[in-house]
Amino acid sequence: MLKRLIDNQFKLAENNTNVKTEVIAGITTFLTMAYIIFVNPSILSEAGMDYGAVFVATCLAAAIGCLIMGLWANYPIAQAPGMGLNAFFTYGVVLGMGYTWEAALGAVFFSGLCFFLLSIFKVREWIINSIPLSLRLGIAAGIGLFLAMIALKNAGIVVANPATYVALGDLSQPPAIYALLGFFVITALAYLKVTGAVMIGILGITVIAILLGHNEYGGLMSMPPSIAPTFMALDLWGALDIAMLSVIFAFLFVDLFDTSGTLVGVAHRGKLLDKDGKLPRIGRAMMADSGASMAGAVLGTSTTTSYIESTAGIASGGRTGLTAVVVAALFLISLFFAPLAGSIPAYATAGALLYVAVLMAGSLAHANWEDPTDAAPVLIAALAMPLTFSIAEGIALGFISYAAIKTLSGRFKDLNPAVIVLALLFAAKFLFLD
Repeated sequence: MLKRLIDNQFKLAENNTNVKTEVIAGITTFLTMAYIIFVNPSILSEAGMDYGAVFVATCLAAAIGCLIMGLWANYPIAQAPGMGLNAFFTYGVVLGMGYTWEAALGAVFFSGLCFFLLSIFKVREWIINSIPLSLRLGIAAGIGLFLAMIALKNAGIVVANPATYVALGDLSQPPAIYALLGFFVITALAYLKVTGAVMIGILGITVIAILLGHNEYGGLMSMPPSIAPTFMALDLWGALDIAMLSVIFAFLFVDLFDTSGTLVGVAHRGKLLDKDGKLPRIGRAMMADSGASMAGAVLGTSTTTSYIESTAGIASGGRTGLTAVVVAALFLISLFFAPLAGSIPAYATAGALLYVAVLMAGSLAHANWEDPTDAAPVLIAALAMPLTFSIAEGIALGFISYAAIKTLSGRFKDLNPAVIVLALLFAAKFLFLD
């Protein structure tokens, strides 16, 4: 009876898979992305949020996203708070722009709501097709470089300098040594295709630091911490400040393209596209993502998005939403490992951030470097994010430069209405609102 119910829900036979294969795929996917339960609280706690509450919110938001994706959209795609967006939340919006983390959560909620509405009214395809490929590549690479800057700063490898703005830190200090060692180990394990390379690197550095007396062991398991410090703490009114519109747009924009790219990429890898090369039930998948983001904001975490690490589970045979449901169950089990998460030092996650930066910066390889009108905006968007310490500013400068360069080059016809409107709005913001 149970087997029949599972098969009817997830259409296992129709997708040429079985329960055992889907469970193994779910475990594989979880191991490749479980680092987020350590990294996300570490980043958001720097914004003043309670570490334990964010840990619980991270696990719950991921579980909710995976359950919706698995039970409703029936795709083997896992979700969790996204890398890059959590860094923008802390270092760009809260520490950079001076907004409270409560208002930042409000911005996350509104971006999720906008994403949800775009999915319902099927505007998403128009928006995605309106944004030039070069800008998408530059933004993806810029987020990677932004993460790299944060990793290097947190480890003390890059430090402030009044004359040159940045300088090399003291590489003889334990944080720098541990961060670099973690990065080297993670990269090597990833090349050797070791499942869970990032998590192994984080936990390995943590254990070494504890054994050498540079870090304290807080325990392995306990009851989950209280989520009260962040639950329902979002400030919706504060997020409606006019200057926050660019923040909401940045959250929405990055999540929209990150999710779209991940869904198509993962679906292609798993041969889930139809005969026309389209992804069936993409609306449901998009709404699962946006719904999880809104739920995450209410719980107390940054934007939830689809994870490219889902390809690991698909490579292991995952083809249905049962894979995502297994991932959700493992995130719920992780709630009882809060002491372990609290034992992870910032330098242990710095190596992981640096490795994720490598993956995201790889999009630069696909840019058209032979055409300077495409290449220049890519470079501007990519460099602006780490140098301004803001994803939103990088997106804005990317759009402005793209529109200006194309126009001055006599290629105004390359611009579509969406790019022109956004470029003008961003330019007006810099001229009159900053």
